Amino acid sequence: MSLTNEITTISIAAIATFATRFLPFIVFSGKKETPPFIVYLGERLPPAILGILVVYCYKSQLLQPSQETLFALVAGTMTIAIQFWRNNMLLSIFVGTLIYVTLGYVF
Repeated sequence: MSLTNEITTISIAAIATFATRFLPFIVFSGKKETPPFIVYLGERLPPAILGILVVYCYKSQLLQPSQETLFALVAGTMTIAIQFWRNNMLLSIFVGTLIYVTLGYVF
């Protein structure tokens, strides 16, 4: 790929990224009420996307079970438990990652 193509590709990606970040603030400014459908999507999409990510992350491991699959399931379960217990996302992610890495290192 030539330098011109690289610059064009990066520029288009940057413009698209900034547009998707700023467009909602421009369209749904504080001057008018947010449409009910957008509010509905804002409530429903985050858990749905999280569910899709969980399925995506575990799909290959569940199809070919191994010792690492058990580590991932233990770490994921502990992450969920800590999230419900403390309601602190950073703590949940940190502890889940630490458990997974520790299990992989020790065993």
